[in-house]
Amino acid sequence: MKLLLKNCDILAADGDGYRWLKNAYLGIDGSVIDYIGESRPQADYGREKDMSGRLLAPGLINCHGHTAMTLLRGVGSDLPLQEWLFEKMMPIEDQFTARDIQVGNALALLEMISTGTTSYSDMYFHADTAVENAVAAGMKANLCRPNQCFNKEETYAQNTRAKESIQLFKNCNGMADGRILIDFAIHAEYTNFPHIVEAYSADCKALGGRMHIHLSETKKEHDECVAKYGKTPARWFNDLGTFDSPTFAAHCVWVTEEDMAIMREKGVSPVHNPTSNMKLGSGFAPIPRMLELGLNVALGTDGAASNNNLNMMEEMHLAAVLHNGFTQDPTLMKPAQVLNMATRNGARLQGRSDTGALEVGKKADIIAIDLTRPHLFPNIDPLALMTYSAQGSDVVMTMVDGRILYENGEFLTLDADRILHAAKTCVDRLYR
Repeated sequence: MKLLLKNCDILAADGDGYRWLKNAYLGIDGSVIDYIGESRPQADYGREKDMSGRLLAPGLINCHGHTAMTLLRGVGSDLPLQEWLFEKMMPIEDQFTARDIQVGNALALLEMISTGTTSYSDMYFHADTAVENAVAAGMKANLCRPNQCFNKEETYAQNTRAKESIQLFKNCNGMADGRILIDFAIHAEYTNFPHIVEAYSADCKALGGRMHIHLSETKKEHDECVAKYGKTPARWFNDLGTFDSPTFAAHCVWVTEEDMAIMREKGVSPVHNPTSNMKLGSGFAPIPRMLELGLNVALGTDGAASNNNLNMMEEMHLAAVLHNGFTQDPTLMKPAQVLNMATRNGARLQGRSDTGALEVGKKADIIAIDLTRPHLFPNIDPLALMTYSAQGSDVVMTMVDGRILYENGEFLTLDADRILHAAKTCVDRLYR
């Protein structure tokens, strides 16, 4: 089926940058963009959709989160990460059922779709329930079941988490015409032992998987690894073979110059989580230095318990202004660079070469922003507008593979009322 979006502004791809088209047209053939231009295409699209007053932009890609933690939103605020995780999060998570996790994930999908996220990466238990939700919702998702080990005597053969992770990969990777990709995951250095990490990393490499980890999120984590092993977490993971597979490295707040050199050599992509890092008091990741070194920096929200939302527009805004303020250099983080972190770079990290930008031949993963909102007028520079002015609530259309999932406040693939009712039931039980 063909569709023509007309009379819209478009942030189209221009090499690694962008070009701003006004009163333009974007044609879609099935799931793929087949025309972008300021002149009306000659082809007959059958269906046309007037997008006057809208800015079309590439769908946002959230490269790190724990979606079921929407049910933990607001719990354990104002605590450092280790106390927050072990004393507040984990005791409640231990009560989670597979149903709780599925409902928490569905609630997250509502939030992400309505704020412009078209693809996301998630690290959580019972990931099979997230697979079901993403297929039904029409979203793209890179999902993984994180591996952990708390018993030093446990062998790799006894580690049930690794078995679940590998089985999920074999059963679900590539589902829904490639919208569902399954990654491997190691929660962190401090929740594992070397023999488990080494064996699991070898399996990831042998199966051609991608790896998702937390890396040097806090100074405590980083320093304790050095004290325990005589090496940084990045060196520890590298020496155990983890970085032999394409790797998502979330946070990277305390990585050293040597760590970043390893990451560059191995092609490890840092995932910046500015809100979570600041809320938990973890510190400021050296993102400008990573970009200078040519690392593929992506962007993520982290979970809703440490953010406390899944709004990628907010992450873009903070990623732009945070480092300019910290370094006292207002020229450091360019809007185009930040938008790339939230789109192209994320697509590259997820292994999705067919998305992340609005250009002919790419998948029609598109969001529309309402330019008639008072805080979005005048639109003199759409890149600056998206980075500094736009809010997640300004998204009025979210499309994945040419299919509209959300439009003008209405969810077209999810039953929002049913999900919110189910979430209330879960929360009432968990906090009774």
